[in-house]
Amino acid sequence: TQNLPPGLEYLDQLDRIIIHQQVDLLEAILGTETSSKYEIKNHLGQRVYFAVEENDCFNRRLCSPIRSFTIRIVDNTGREVITVNRPLRCNSCCFPCFLQKLEVQSPPGTTAGYVVQNWDPFLPKFTIQNESKEDVLKIIGPCATCGCFEDVDFEVKALNEMSTIGKISKYWSGFVNDVFTNTANFGIQVPVDLDVKIKAVMIGACFLIDLMFFENSLDGL
Repeated sequence: TQNLPPGLEYLDQLDRIIIHQQVDLLEAILGTETSSKYEIKNHLGQRVYFAVEENDCFNRRLCSPIRSFTIRIVDNTGREVITVNRPLRCNSCCFPCFLQKLEVQSPPGTTAGYVVQNWDPFLPKFTIQNESKEDVLKIIGPCATCGCFEDVDFEVKALNEMSTIGKISKYWSGFVNDVFTNTANFGIQVPVDLDVKIKAVMIGACFLIDLMFFENSLDGL
């Protein structure tokens, strides 16, 4: 553990990570987007990290699911251990040269890896890269991500896309949460011996999947 980035030792023995988005009453009552806040927990429900999204109101309202953001992840002592940066990019398969890309840093200022969207006309596809931009894993989602009354699984696969080694699941939160708020609950399952920096990148991938596929604007409610 001496060679692990500070704060990532919490992930070393985890093969399951739960991400719980906190319910925002202002968002539910007024139907407006607010900065997301997440609790990151282990399989026992114990909080390991707390995450807060940083951006401005104009960015959230105008760009909504494709908005740029910085998410700062702190441990239980308040120390920032992971930073997730997402630039403003396109969210359509019609623009294959400007698809989504996200950088994960740990410690802040030092790149741990990247999440890169891959062009595909039918399926959501992403590549997980290490700090040297070398491909490590693939993430492949289903054709339909609406997830009415059921969980939605994005499979984590080897680079050949043949073997599945884990998954990112969006848990169905119930009718009230899904209709009146954008809150979501996710689970990440990966091999316990996966590099902790790649586990941190998987957390970033979870945030990206949340905004791309499950962050619907509430302005019309």
